[in-house]
Amino acid sequence: MAHSKKDTSSASDSEPSDIEKMKNRLLKKREAREVDKYFRALVKLEGSDLHMKVGNPPIIRVNGSLKPMNRGPIDAEEMVNLLFPMMNDRSRRIFDEEGGCDFAYIVDVDGVDWRFRVNMLQQLGRIGLVARRVNNFIPNFEGLFLPPAMETLCHFDQGMVLLAGVTGSGKSTTIASMLNYINRIYSKHILTLEDPIEFVFTEEKCLINQREVGMDVVDFGIGMKHAVREDPDIILVGELRDEETFMTAIHAAETGHLVFGTIHASSSSTTIGRILDLFPEEMHGAIRSAIAFNMKAVVAQKLLPSIQEGVGRVPTCEIMTFNPTVRKLILEGKDEKLPDAIRIGAEEGMQDFTMSLQQLVDDKLIDRPTAFQVAPNKDALKMALKGINVSQPGIL
Repeated sequence: MAHSKKDTSSASDSEPSDIEKMKNRLLKKREAREVDKYFRALVKLEGSDLHMKVGNPPIIRVNGSLKPMNRGPIDAEEMVNLLFPMMNDRSRRIFDEEGGCDFAYIVDVDGVDWRFRVNMLQQLGRIGLVARRVNNFIPNFEGLFLPPAMETLCHFDQGMVLLAGVTGSGKSTTIASMLNYINRIYSKHILTLEDPIEFVFTEEKCLINQREVGMDVVDFGIGMKHAVREDPDIILVGELRDEETFMTAIHAAETGHLVFGTIHASSSSTTIGRILDLFPEEMHGAIRSAIAFNMKAVVAQKLLPSIQEGVGRVPTCEIMTFNPTVRKLILEGKDEKLPDAIRIGAEEGMQDFTMSLQQLVDDKLIDRPTAFQVAPNKDALKMALKGINVSQPGIL
């Protein structure tokens, strides 16, 4: 991590120094455990996720498909012996209290440390695990096959940019790529508050501090309270999952910071309703106003299997930037007209899923059956692939 604490301990101190504590922590992370062999297999098979459930062999997801490993089912006793040693005291306490916990896990694979985002869970009274492999490097926009318009979203001085999508849609990777783009071209202070940290950045032009909830700061609320006193230009707040998280994030955007975050929503336009669902109805007017005047863009993303050799999956993206038309519709509560505003805003860099799918098919990155399977409007996609653009009526 980019930040460090000043070491004020002397040789005579009985307490270990901050550097020694860090070394001990890293060594502890690298202790070989029996479960590590399944994580190594996940890396070598280039899978994205590892599933471990009592009564089944370990299962990995490769290019979107689940495939069992070549071994027998894991029984309940073996699962406990495999998974419990992965948890530290904090994770074990959360697991016991809540029936599940999230944490980062590091495994050495052929001399390289690989990071995994782990969710430990309990189902039918038995422990299980789902782990997501995090790439060791942060791909650029071209490497992720993101549309060129994504670059423009990295040049704002303040406001909020949200990545929307379901779990496993690549939101975290896209945001990491955006922050790394900023890291390469600007001299700014990037502060991340994550639970857990996924991508570890290498500083280029930016100063980067990454704080992990539970390890570097006790909770998200205190982390955000600290953040406004730590002179950040850009803040990554991770997932906007509740009222407190959104309010602290939007307040940071209001006070001159550029804030990145993720949210579970299926499209750019439905993201507005998803945010409003976090609040009581009497607050919706004020929240609409905060969104309209502080949000800069919402990008919704889905991952699709690619037909191009050497490419696993590619994102289809819907991009909604907050021009005067979009702001007006949100303030007036006319969310149902936002899809039309996105189509009309194509010249400003906006695009809907139909436009994105058409481009992916034209670029021979996905096949037509895949495009039609996920298309929100199959008739519109059929016409777009024939080169027919349907004109939209006025929406004001």
